[in-house]
Amino acid sequence: MKRIFMVTAASLMVILAACQSEPASIATPSGGSGASTGALPSDAAAVAQERGLTPDDIYAAVKTYTPSGKTDPFIMIASGGQSGQVLVIGVPSMRILKVIGVFTPESWQGYGFGGSGNKILAEGKINGKDVLWGDTHHPALSETDASYDGQFAFINDKANARVAVIDLRDFSTKQIVKNPNAINDHGGSFVTPNTEYVVEGPQYATPIGWKYAPLDQYKDQYRGLISFWSFDRTKGRIDTSKSFQIELPPYWQDLCDAGKKVSDGWVFCNSFNTELATGGVESGNPPFEAGTTKNDTDYLHIINWKKAEQVVKAGKVEQINGIAVIRLQTAIDEGLLFFSPEPKSPHGADVTPGGEFIVVGGKLDPHVTIYSFDKIQKAILAGGFSKDAYGVPVISLDKSMEAQVELGLGPLHTVYDDKGYAYTSLFLDSAVARWTLGGPYADKHPEKPWTLVQKLPVQYNIGHISAVEGDTATPGGQFVVALNKWSIDRFANIGPLMPQNFQLVDISKSGDQMKVLYDMPVGMAEPHYAQIIKAERLKPFQVYPQVGWDAETMAVDPKAITSEAQAHIERNGNKVEVFMSVIRSHYSPEQVKVKKGDHVIWHLTNLERTPDATHGFAISAYNINLSLEPGKTETVEFDADQAGTYTYYCTEFCSALHLEMIGYFLVEP
Repeated sequence: MKRIFMVTAASLMVILAACQSEPASIATPSGGSGASTGALPSDAAAVAQERGLTPDDIYAAVKTYTPSGKTDPFIMIASGGQSGQVLVIGVPSMRILKVIGVFTPESWQGYGFGGSGNKILAEGKINGKDVLWGDTHHPALSETDASYDGQFAFINDKANARVAVIDLRDFSTKQIVKNPNAINDHGGSFVTPNTEYVVEGPQYATPIGWKYAPLDQYKDQYRGLISFWSFDRTKGRIDTSKSFQIELPPYWQDLCDAGKKVSDGWVFCNSFNTELATGGVESGNPPFEAGTTKNDTDYLHIINWKKAEQVVKAGKVEQINGIAVIRLQTAIDEGLLFFSPEPKSPHGADVTPGGEFIVVGGKLDPHVTIYSFDKIQKAILAGGFSKDAYGVPVISLDKSMEAQVELGLGPLHTVYDDKGYAYTSLFLDSAVARWTLGGPYADKHPEKPWTLVQKLPVQYNIGHISAVEGDTATPGGQFVVALNKWSIDRFANIGPLMPQNFQLVDISKSGDQMKVLYDMPVGMAEPHYAQIIKAERLKPFQVYPQVGWDAETMAVDPKAITSEAQAHIERNGNKVEVFMSVIRSHYSPEQVKVKKGDHVIWHLTNLERTPDATHGFAISAYNINLSLEPGKTETVEFDADQAGTYTYYCTEFCSALHLEMIGYFLVEP
């Protein structure tokens, strides 16, 4: 049972002081009632006592409270799971600031309802068929010299092997790329240290290029496929013409991480199902969960991507569905691919800030295994490898491993802080483990290297874990977020489909001082991974740079108007082109008349230059809904195939006369 403490104003003052890095005065609010101790109103102590709050509760409240008008120092970019979207969350307030439409239409942003979002979503079509949902898993922020630069974010769709580009100047999606040779992905997206490539790791093996092959040909016909999508930073787009893929054995590759600093130029991916299990319980075969966990070890994949880049330039590739593919035998012959044994059924391959070590957690092993990049390089130079069934060189564990640390049940993912500690999620233990790094990090903490320091229970079944810039070369401190899969009893009962639970953990003090500060329900999907960036690195627009700005191209639309005086309608045969201005509190023109069957091209420009002066535009019955932020231009194109009298109106409450911001769209029979 939770112990309840009597909380006095004086004890509250002590707690408040402990929450501040430097002494600061706390003034009594003007007009504050009641007596106070140390300038803190006594009614605050009364509220704490009435609600039965402990000193730990009050510490957590003060640590996370973000007063009105102040902003969070950190921003978390989290996957939106089955929603197909990306979440933007303030830290430590844990408030959702935005849901970014990515693979799924999002009506508030007008994404997928007639404007430029339709074109972006169409890039994600599969064999010409709309696929308007996604399973977003692993967001990645763009990096410069292995640190976040605040310019772009990337996200994968596990269900359909797609990758999307998000521009952080306006936090909106700009591009979707469909992998032409893979069905699923999981280890995406991750970036190389200067965002040369967005790395899309595979998941379940299939024949390359969506071909058919029966499962009894699994060993010979099925393959893994890791993709290196070349990113053009000046255009803010993936350049498929400069991208390439590497064929892998049909193990199920899982998560990847790019080397950094000393290990720059390499990528590390874990894998499972080295058993080559194909399931089939209906035929009396072992189920996948048993068939894929028979072996004591799986393989850490060690890939030299810089050398692979040279192989591509030398033309030692095969073009498959329009992309260069380095075949498996070429990868072996050119020394691009190596394996090393890793704990069975691993889930997480996380490179330390300086790139010296790779940490792998095995779901069915209580240890994390730490691999030394230096030892791996020495083993590669020494040669004399054994080989797997496909001829890939295997570096023995004793020649690649630096250490193992026993943490608990179900270690998955690891992130780092600035004090030489690592933090690993323990799925089965429902806990966060804090442990010490060795090597060049040993002098940063007082404890023995490679040692478990503390385990903090979380609620419940933590999957991924995120720390402030905790997967970069320059990790912060302060906070870890546990991305928990179950919430059970943490929130109000809203039915059998329960929210996920993001828990904010305080790691600001060394030693065993971790504390859960906040439970955040996530009620729209099952998010997976997140990255947390210092807000100061972000330089987003408040309004678009110029009136007439096309958010898809991030440039001025030459057809955009820049004043109400330019608003007009042009008819050319059965094509009707509308040039509309949008400003508080009216559209111009307010009447648009067409004939049934006309092809309508409607250009809308928000003339506002005031931040947050967003307007909407919706036409009843035509499935058209746009969001027009200040300065933005959108174009919607459709056939007026339904005769009748329709309204268009502003969907954003923009002014006192918002309800009067309407117009008539008249479609004559």
